[in-house]
Amino acid sequence: MGTTMKRKVKIKKKNFTIFIFFIMLFSFCLYEIGFVVYKVITTPKKEVVEKEEKIKKVTTTKKATNYEKKLQELDNIDQKITYFKKDNIDRYLAYKKSNSKLDTIQVIKDVNMNLDLTPYEDITEAINLNKTNILVNKYYYLDKDYIPNNLEKISTRYALSGMRLVSEAKVAFEDMAKSAAKENLKIVAMSTYRSYNYQVSLYNRYKRQDGIEKADSYSGRPGHSEHQTGLAVDVYNEEENYTNFEETEEFEWMQKHAHEYGFILRFPKDKENETGYIYESWHYRYVGKNIAKYIKEHKISLEEYIATH
Repeated sequence: MGTTMKRKVKIKKKNFTIFIFFIMLFSFCLYEIGFVVYKVITTPKKEVVEKEEKIKKVTTTKKATNYEKKLQELDNIDQKITYFKKDNIDRYLAYKKSNSKLDTIQVIKDVNMNLDLTPYEDITEAINLNKTNILVNKYYYLDKDYIPNNLEKISTRYALSGMRLVSEAKVAFEDMAKSAAKENLKIVAMSTYRSYNYQVSLYNRYKRQDGIEKADSYSGRPGHSEHQTGLAVDVYNEEENYTNFEETEEFEWMQKHAHEYGFILRFPKDKENETGYIYESWHYRYVGKNIAKYIKEHKISLEEYIATH
């Protein structure tokens, strides 16, 4: 009787253990099934994901390819120069197409100088107001109400009465004229700051006298004259007419030393295409010593300097 009871107890324990095992196994299976169902519900189908990735890849590639093709047409010039302007890429291509003999670097420079645009029609308001690197020409204009800050009269020892330049330029001009005087040379400012309204009457007089085309070759239209910046100065030596300034010793001296005082010959020979104006030996512009030195050393115009910096 005792042995039988022990067997029954062992069987019951065994059955209970088996029961517990199956309960745990069933619970685990339920968990796994639930996890699989959850993944199926929450995870996009592989085909959908692949399709979305493919569309994304094609779209991205298409955009990159269009731009890369344009760069290839420009010899990937963006990797060779620092003054490539991404926003100008279509203008570069159009200009290159109509000027096939120009190398790509010249194309970039020309477009940066706006030479692909129409003078006095495709214009933009000048930036860097009241700064020495302001650019005013046939593409950049000054508002009729613009008057530069800190205009000061130049000493009558070095200028006609009433001549004014921006303070920094005025000091530099007087220092330059003083240095020339030590060598018995006379550099005199005969035309400096001009207001918008003054330029209106002056330009209209030139236009009546020579016609629009010729007047535009040597005089800025109102709002487009550098003289309105207070940084430009026309000079002579009080003996020769200013148009003959190239023939004077003062001109030779300025060719050698003007940049040391921050001045450049604004409209040099062989730069009419870049500046838009004929050669003027008497017209100088204050840009500061660093820029003046660079322009002098590289024999370029202000337009070319700004287009590449």
